[in-house]
Amino acid sequence: MKMSSINLFATDLRDRIARGELSAENVVRSCLERIDATESELRAWAHLDRDAALNHAKRLDGYRASGHPLGPLHGVPVGIKDSIDTADMPTERGTVIDAGRRPSQDAVVVSRLRAAGAVILGKTACTELSYFTPVETRNPHDPRRTPGGSSSGSAAAVAAGHVPLAVGTQTADSVIRPASFCGIVGFKPSHGLVPRTGILMQAPPLDTVGAFGRTVEDAALLADVLAGYDPGDPDTRPIAPPRLLELASGRPPVRPDLAFVKGPVWDRAAPETQQGFAELVEALSEACDTVDLPDAFGQAEAAHRQLMTTGFARNLRPYYERHHDAVSEVVRRTIEEGRDVKAVDYLTALDWREVLNDGLERIFERYDALITPAAIGEAPLGLETTGNPAFCVLWTFCGVPTVSLPLLQGPNGLPVGVQLVGRRGHDGRLLRTARWLTDYLSKAD
Repeated sequence: MKMSSINLFATDLRDRIARGELSAENVVRSCLERIDATESELRAWAHLDRDAALNHAKRLDGYRASGHPLGPLHGVPVGIKDSIDTADMPTERGTVIDAGRRPSQDAVVVSRLRAAGAVILGKTACTELSYFTPVETRNPHDPRRTPGGSSSGSAAAVAAGHVPLAVGTQTADSVIRPASFCGIVGFKPSHGLVPRTGILMQAPPLDTVGAFGRTVEDAALLADVLAGYDPGDPDTRPIAPPRLLELASGRPPVRPDLAFVKGPVWDRAAPETQQGFAELVEALSEACDTVDLPDAFGQAEAAHRQLMTTGFARNLRPYYERHHDAVSEVVRRTIEEGRDVKAVDYLTALDWREVLNDGLERIFERYDALITPAAIGEAPLGLETTGNPAFCVLWTFCGVPTVSLPLLQGPNGLPVGVQLVGRRGHDGRLLRTARWLTDYLSKAD
């Protein structure tokens, strides 16, 4: 079976494998062929285990042939960000300090993927300790540009067709911005929906596990498998499964009402981004109102910074103290900044999170989702930066679900994501609205 005969929509692959129209082995071989064709230029992977992936796929095919019930990701290849522990592969966290590091057990999300029948193809490249220092990964749309960070390899691998799904993490903008730059769907769930046990911890009030896919439904399929209570993560709750794919695949009972919000960082958006959103709001017509956020939301950026740097100072302390010279200057400065944050300021930052969420709740009483840029514009030229996080920080700080949709183009024909923001804990409703928006705009074209 030729590579071109297999598309990489995860929901389609899952169904065709289940029906016996495709074998998991051929799907994995197809992914490996795509990797061989472009990986030398894109450098999306930190580690690949071809033989293990093929052997696992063969076992899954035998399992299906024996008539056993199949998991929701049976035979579907997935990439795992290299800050997420895997017992059978290195987890080096984007730093030479952890070169050759092999965890003793899988992260909880990896265990759930294996139980769902996924084929773990390998570890995708991430920035140093999942922060801002760029890696060698390049943007599939233009290898001269960054794919974003810190989940650089996960976004690039999905955009390049290496895998249909990949897992990332976000503490500031590490899922939504790479999805925007690479022209794919990126989904950051509500804080606490997906457990983080076995994942590099940066700042617990902010750290969130996210999903990359080519469609809203694909991202929902992956997040469904990852979500759920874990006693090892105190931010998760023992509640019923979210049924994200079921909700995302359904039709809204009524037309969603959207609120376009510029937010406190609108002046940082590129002129072309501002113009694109003006045209988008016009195209949505009665389905979208322009809503101003209260001035208090301007506090989010500084408060987020205090939570993040303090988290770095605590959780990355061993790197700073034991391997000071091997840590980049930007990480050292961030840790040192966090050491100077006073306890009262940290607690005040936590208070601001609840104040702003109360304000968002009042907006969500009227609107199904907020609409705003996912990034200031196209992926910047050059590999010296992973881009500006401005349009993601507020939503990560508040812990609300967000999704980036590849709906706009910049002046160079590169993707610019439209970010939808949902009510905290209403992830399925957000994904359903995102799918509605995608369908609405495709029909308008």
